[in-house]
Amino acid sequence: MTEQQQTLWIKNPLGCSDPDAGGGIVVAGAKIVEQVPAGGQPTHPVDNVFDASQHVLLPGLVNTHHHFYQTLTRAYSPALNKALFPWLTTLYDVWAGLDDEQMAVASELAMVELLMSGCTTVADHHYVFSGALRHAIDCQAELAEKLGVRAALTRGSMSVGRDEGGLPPQSVVQDEQTILDDSERLINRYHQRDEGAMVTVALAPCSPFSVSRQLMRESARLAQDRDVRLHTHLAETEDETAYCEKLFGMRPLDYLEDCGWLTQRTWLAHGIHFNDAEIARLGRAGTGIAHCPSSNMVLGSGLCRTVELEAAGAPVGLAVDGSASNDHSNLAQEMRQAMLLGRLRYSPGRITHDVVIRWATQGSARCLGRADIGGLEPGQQADLALFRLDELRFSGAENPVAALLLCGAHQADHVMVAGKWRLTDGMPCGVDIEQLMVRHDRAARRLRNRIPAYR
Repeated sequence: MTEQQQTLWIKNPLGCSDPDAGGGIVVAGAKIVEQVPAGGQPTHPVDNVFDASQHVLLPGLVNTHHHFYQTLTRAYSPALNKALFPWLTTLYDVWAGLDDEQMAVASELAMVELLMSGCTTVADHHYVFSGALRHAIDCQAELAEKLGVRAALTRGSMSVGRDEGGLPPQSVVQDEQTILDDSERLINRYHQRDEGAMVTVALAPCSPFSVSRQLMRESARLAQDRDVRLHTHLAETEDETAYCEKLFGMRPLDYLEDCGWLTQRTWLAHGIHFNDAEIARLGRAGTGIAHCPSSNMVLGSGLCRTVELEAAGAPVGLAVDGSASNDHSNLAQEMRQAMLLGRLRYSPGRITHDVVIRWATQGSARCLGRADIGGLEPGQQADLALFRLDELRFSGAENPVAALLLCGAHQADHVMVAGKWRLTDGMPCGVDIEQLMVRHDRAARRLRNRIPAYR
């Protein structure tokens, strides 16, 4: 056997989210080849053993929506305590100054933070393209390869600025042909279609209040022609609903359908303000929802109807959203937020720890159109997150899997992506965390110093 084909038994985990793998799993190369029942032994020959008796084993977590660049504007005073529209208009003028160097360090820090929380597949929605920032998606693809994480990168866009009644400043608005040409370039260069793909590309016009109807329709046509997915913000706030009714004469979901987006290839960020009939339509179409609990709370946007959406047939995944409306990139903590927030609307018996773990793994994978990640079944990619329960917060916990959410796990101990360890003993492989933070802080200060109040 070559080194890549060596078999590894993740042996006898302290707890496991899949009851069929109580004795662990066997990994060969990039894939899971066997689930071992509790008290059992592998049927495959085993070359190496990882003793998981002090670890809780989960499939690698899958993040479905983020804005990496926003790590540079966390807890930004002028934007504090605002709802979505005034929050955005405050920050757009800051983000308009982004350059390639700032984008690179912001993306690296966000990916590392996600990885350290047990996340093996990162998704980002980048839509700010200024004169000094033109290669954001290229940069992210290179960093994902360097860190060894899977990445679902969406080519975002804004084509309607303040001069035309939109929210963003004109300096970050692009013409539609430029957007479509670059989208096709990125698909050709980075989008992988095979099982086990490490980088995929989707098309992601930002929102109804920052792009034209024509761009929405052309993006849908291009996505169908090139067989890639579609992503956008939708139904996040009541202000957005009022905007769509005033400008388009219809509710956000009607507008989405009118643009050719109500399909199985689409997943939507937030998806809060849908009525019963709209939820049924989303379910019939198989359109996914990226649930962003912390961001929804920070901005006071509302409560996503996750249970009804999932029951109707719409995939529900989990997301941290941007680090200026969260303000972290920690998917393990987001699971706890999703459970607690969900119980404000539903009974504890309907929003269990198992349900939320499923959203963060299988549900998120479905949103991204992936059947090869999100679980621990044989044949799936060997994307794993292992957590230790040796902190004070876990002392006395009887159910180790439930303890991850109830006691507030925030950092994984080991993370594997495609059969390779990318996090060991809590630290990302090949990354100088202290230097990364120094570079990131310097970039954040430089971005803020463009604004007169911070000079």
